[in-house]
Amino acid sequence: MSKSIYEPLTESSAVALAVRLGIFPEGTPLTCREIGDGNLNLVFRIVDQRTGKGIVIKQALPYAKVVGESWPLTLKRAIIESNALRTFASYVPQYVPTVYYSDESLAITVMEDLSHLQIARKGLIEGKTFPLLSEHIGEFIAKTLFYTSDFGMNQQQKKQLVQQFVNPELCKITEDLVFTDPFFDHETNNFEPELRHDVEALWNDETLHLETAKLKRKFLTEADALIHGDLHTGSIFASDTETKIIDPEFAFYGPFGFDIGQFFANLLLNALSRKEHEQAPILYHIEKTWDVFSTVFSRLWEQHNVEPYAKTNGWLQDILHTIFVDAVGFAGCEVIRRTIGLAHVADLDGISDKQRRLEAKRRALQLGRALILHRYSLRSAQHILATFAQTSTVSEGHLA
Repeated sequence: MSKSIYEPLTESSAVALAVRLGIFPEGTPLTCREIGDGNLNLVFRIVDQRTGKGIVIKQALPYAKVVGESWPLTLKRAIIESNALRTFASYVPQYVPTVYYSDESLAITVMEDLSHLQIARKGLIEGKTFPLLSEHIGEFIAKTLFYTSDFGMNQQQKKQLVQQFVNPELCKITEDLVFTDPFFDHETNNFEPELRHDVEALWNDETLHLETAKLKRKFLTEADALIHGDLHTGSIFASDTETKIIDPEFAFYGPFGFDIGQFFANLLLNALSRKEHEQAPILYHIEKTWDVFSTVFSRLWEQHNVEPYAKTNGWLQDILHTIFVDAVGFAGCEVIRRTIGLAHVADLDGISDKQRRLEAKRRALQLGRALILHRYSLRSAQHILATFAQTSTVSEGHLA
């Protein structure tokens, strides 16, 4: 296919592209619908009306939909996403959609249709539990982190991958929206007026700022492994038996603990949105994710480590401890930013009772702060759950 000139797809031009690529034979009765509800992309689902089989075409937009054309974005993120999915598929093909085709100039990725599954966030909000979710995510993170790190591949090969996945513009979004803006009086922040006292307490907390600055520096400087970079429950399709991770356009070489922390945070946010007697399955997922991750990562370390120092007594334990501590801190940042930053989660915002919603958000701020400040003293997933339990509903205008 000759090099194309970029222009945003429409439903009709998406169909024409699918036919031109030979994905569907000429004359196939096709339906197409734009299904994207994210902030950065167009997403089209094209279905053969006779067989019911479909594909998805995702196209990056040159700006953030959530803001508009005043926030320009690189189109390179589309090829980063395609390459990340293909890289992940070389280690855990069962957990990512198959990529059929990509075009860097059009900023498109053509991939497997996952419409038989449900976005995990939506299902969790509806009360579903997805019993294998944590087992699958734990294995996905362990294998992708290990095999793309200096422990799982030749260090020179890894350095080449670091270059391939340089992703400065999308990293800048994370640097600002996760690690910076929510902790200051910034115009991108978005929260109910009733939370202002609680939010200002965070803005004036120098100890919190110091610890968040340390976490931001890790994100800026540590190129441990290829990370998804945006692994929340809205980036996961799931059913009771299947899990697929999507949307790795934020992928880059970053710190080991980041993806785990993001996933922990979004589970915690869902748990905060539930009544107490409905929280247990979600909290179980936090324990199970870490258990599976640490078990699989340890097995890979023992069997496939290419680093001569791998057998050094205590090193694996030190690495796992560092990953856990960092994951807890990153989770705290994510909980706070999803509560008062630019991009919220429907788990909290969808609580219809205003008083209960405000109480859940106050508790989220308290929890996020506790995770950041106390991450060094939390030694296990059970300690995360204990911290969650201790951050009981706080009274208006006060943070514990």
